[in-house]
Amino acid sequence: MIEQDTIKLLRECDAGVKMGVASIDDVLGYVKSKELKETLNKCKDEHDKLNDEIQELLNKYKDEGKDPNPIAKGMSWMKTNMKLVVNESDHTIADLITDGCNMGVKSLNRYLNQYKAADEVSKDICKRLINLEEKLAIDIRDYL
Repeated sequence: MIEQDTIKLLRECDAGVKMGVASIDDVLGYVKSKELKETLNKCKDEHDKLNDEIQELLNKYKDEGKDPNPIAKGMSWMKTNMKLVVNESDHTIADLITDGCNMGVKSLNRYLNQYKAADEVSKDICKRLINLEEKLAIDIRDYL
């Protein structure tokens, strides 16, 4: 049970990290503020570091990981592009990223509760990812 929950939690973290990186990549080209761009790039780097840890553990369990839900990813991309066509501003970007962070925090907490038997290392990674998403939402509030 521990190993199954661990793998399932790691898969969800894998999908969450990939979704976060993709979302940041989707908006970076539109960012006007140097500070906002730096904040997003720093967060993306932190996501990449967590992804390395996740991949290492998934490899240990001989698991492929998980990509984000294609429908969710497509809807996110569509929403981002539609909003930016109407209003290409740092305010819009902050709004979109904040929504994504909030959804990520909600989903990851649900998986953390669902996979209670996961090992402590995997739970710690999930909690660090949650904290990273929460911190980004706070760090970009000035742009809302």
